[in-house]
Amino acid sequence: MRLDKYLKVSRLIKRRTVANEACDGGRIVVNGKVARASYDVKEGDIIEINLGQKPLKVKVVAVNEHANKANAAEAYTVIE
Repeated sequence: MRLDKYLKVSRLIKRRTVANEACDGGRIVVNGKVARASYDVKEGDIIEINLGQKPLKVKVVAVNEHANKANAAEAYTVIE
């Protein structure tokens, strides 16, 4: 699954266009490298999101094409 779509489906970022712009702006880091929106997300990846005041670091647990509000947070675990 594309990185921008994963960020939207897991509800880490509210809109896919915002996720795409964050990737283009170099604000999303995957496994220590700045990632593009087209990056293919895999289980075990470490994603760092540098938006707003506090950066967020998560580990990908599951990659699901669809998620509802109740189970969206099961797709990742927060680190730090």
